[in-house]
Amino acid sequence: MRNVIRISLAFSSAFLLTVCFGCAASKLPSSNTGATKPLRTPSSTSNRPKIIALGDSLTAGFGLAEKESYPYLLQEKLKADGYDHEVVNAGVSGDTSLGGLERADWVLEQDNAKILVLELGANDMLRGIPVDKMKANLDKIIKKAKAKNLKVLLCGMLAPPTMGASYQREFTMAFPDLASENKVEFLPFLLENIAMKKELNQGDGIHPNAAGEIIMTENIYKALKPMLEK
Repeated sequence: MRNVIRISLAFSSAFLLTVCFGCAASKLPSSNTGATKPLRTPSSTSNRPKIIALGDSLTAGFGLAEKESYPYLLQEKLKADGYDHEVVNAGVSGDTSLGGLERADWVLEQDNAKILVLELGANDMLRGIPVDKMKANLDKIIKKAKAKNLKVLLCGMLAPPTMGASYQREFTMAFPDLASENKVEFLPFLLENIAMKKELNQGDGIHPNAAGEIIMTENIYKALKPMLEK
């Protein structure tokens, strides 16, 4: 909890990225456009244990080649460390927590799925969706995963102060609260050491570039590794 607050304060003090968020929000595709399945289906029908990466553009690898996206990089790290897991990229650019919930049943039906890496919520913030609705959607996704005996890694996100003090506080704390309430693993801030660093982001100032994606993968892998079984 202290780590979340520390990161939030440091991040908020220089959150010029909000301007970029506001511009990008109008360009984001709606999550209610009928996209009920991930853009990419599994490339293998093997029965290897699967890690489902469910998220938005940060998971999908917006603006990057497939081999630069975090699910691909995570797959390579797992292989290098001797883990025989298959990472399924279930990211859809522009997705909100509701969009993720609407396709959760399909996504979680992968054979031998073992872990869910849940990265959603940023687009809810960009659209000003009430935090309680976002939290309820994420809670339902987590419960669906746990009902299928999947372990869950919930990735946290921060809101800028320009969203208003109340919204910022509620949004930022929704993630650790969900992790605590559902007793799942938690990564406090997905973009730690990436956000606000021009050299690690694409031109929109929001999405990590190839170098930033490597750091984001490290952030996820550090939290994920204790959950893995060789």
